[in-house]
Amino acid sequence: MATNILICGVGGQGIVLTSKLIAAAAMESGMPVMSAETIGMAQKGGSVFSFLRVGEGLHCPMFAQGQADILIAFEPAEAVRMLPYLKKGGRIIVNTHAIMPVTATLQGSDYTGTEMLEYLKKQECELTLIDGTKACEEIGSPRALNMIMLGQAVRSGVLPFTVGEIEEVMKKTVKPQFVEMNSKALNYGDTK
Repeated sequence: MATNILICGVGGQGIVLTSKLIAAAAMESGMPVMSAETIGMAQKGGSVFSFLRVGEGLHCPMFAQGQADILIAFEPAEAVRMLPYLKKGGRIIVNTHAIMPVTATLQGSDYTGTEMLEYLKKQECELTLIDGTKACEEIGSPRALNMIMLGQAVRSGVLPFTVGEIEEVMKKTVKPQFVEMNSKALNYGDTK
């Protein structure tokens, strides 16, 4: 049976790399995997999301609403937007740091993400909140968010990998000078 994974956020948060690492870990483990990404206005801070399916019986990379086993959300409003894809009782890993959309900035809106997080807390799901800003500060890099989120998702038990398996794939993928920081980020929370 396949594990359905949905990763979402905004451009520049590392969603595409996260998706590629999950797919590579599946291939390294000999598991069938399919993925589809939408990166549209990603370079302008627009929505980015990636569908991944890992396991047997795959016929297409996308899945219908109500079928995601896990939603890894790098931004609260994106989590709410993609929530219809999560199955009842599914797992959400969400970064609590909100990123104000360009349209809200232009209109002078006040968006903090708080209302989105409150909405998520009322859903029938297993919810894990990650203070991405604090975690990145502790790691020492604002670019560590994707590895922090991926490590937490792996530790949730929903993904069919260990942190060590993801770490090995990451070491083959990123530039050598970023391996140590990414390893630290993947393992963030293990000692907390």
